Amino acid sequence: MTKLPDTGYVPTTEDRASLAAWFEEYDACSARRDIGRMADMAVFPLNLVSDDAAGDGRSAQWDRERFVTTMTQVMGGGGEDISFESTRTPVFVSPSMAVVFSDSAMTAEGRTRHLRYADVLIRRNGRWAFQTMLQSGWGDNL
Repeated sequence: MTKLPDTGYVPTTEDRASLAAWFEEYDACSARRDIGRMADMAVFPLNLVSDDAAGDGRSAQWDRERFVTTMTQVMGGGGEDISFESTRTPVFVSPSMAVVFSDSAMTAEGRTRHLRYADVLIRRNGRWAFQTMLQSGWGDNL
């Protein structure tokens, strides 16, 4: 049996701080509905993994245009404030790859929705970028 290499990367304080800062900026962009800036913070094609209304697993890749169009439809044109409160659990695969599990409460128009999802981020040239979204309920849009 071949022994696999040890991949138990232990993140540094800077790794954790830089990832937290990335999410802080992304959440602020989401709250402002700055979809263009949100797209700037991603790597395209963006991978999506979800399920559809029938309960079947789905996956797709979006280019920047599809991301901007879909997120604009989902998030609306603005007017009311959106706020996010999130608890995030990052799992660092290496210094340049992390899977982040999120439990979030998004409040808009006085209604709060609770969300659970995961994102895969990669770090390139010292900056984190959103590469894969795993979240239930998007499958009919894929």
